[in-house]
Amino acid sequence: KLCEGILNILEKDSKTSCQVACLEALRILSRDKKVLVPVTTKKNMQILMKLAKLDTVEDPLERVSEFPVIVEALKCLCNIIFNSSVAQKLSLELNLAAMLCNLLQSCKDRQLVDDIKCFDLRLLFLLSLLHTDIRAQLRQELQGVQVLTQALESSLSVRWTEEYKAAEDRDRPPLSLQETDCAIEALKALFNVTLDSWNVHSKNESHQFRYMAAILRHCLLTTGPTEEKTEELH
Repeated sequence: KLCEGILNILEKDSKTSCQVACLEALRILSRDKKVLVPVTTKKNMQILMKLAKLDTVEDPLERVSEFPVIVEALKCLCNIIFNSSVAQKLSLELNLAAMLCNLLQSCKDRQLVDDIKCFDLRLLFLLSLLHTDIRAQLRQELQGVQVLTQALESSLSVRWTEEYKAAEDRDRPPLSLQETDCAIEALKALFNVTLDSWNVHSKNESHQFRYMAAILRHCLLTTGPTEEKTEELH
């Protein structure tokens, strides 16, 4: 009943501070699988997707003041999808992966969006891990390899000297914690999406995988903010 009450409040146009507080509470509660039964309905998933700005045709990142709500809603969706097979099935029905790819594209070249980008990527990783149909959808319909590779490239701030050769800067400072986390989530999602890609058929696919290989090489030459984070990145 507590979860249902929280979702009833979230369905209304509440103040940002109220929405964030409700989502933080729901995120904690959603770690318990038993609590998720009333949450995992199509209506409630759509409420969270709306708060995460996944269902809008307008610029989802127009208002910086809404960024904390977007982040918390994405965190809630991560917990719910990880812990509920019903939510995983609803994700395919609601076309969640396509909406996440659109939001990720909106993050490109934007300021203050690292947290949004990171949890968007984490949700794509979970979907591609837990639902084989979504993994196939990402690879075949949504240009997931390209979208995720670009997200990785952006997180690593890759500069190019040739088509498939990234600039090597030995004096470059380590990545920030947020940049490192984004890169790690992109790598995890890419692994899932390319898991069955041993046979490359088209010229475009060949280009995409050579481009990705150059970024992965650059990644191995990049350091994170700590030794542990660098090891996790590599």
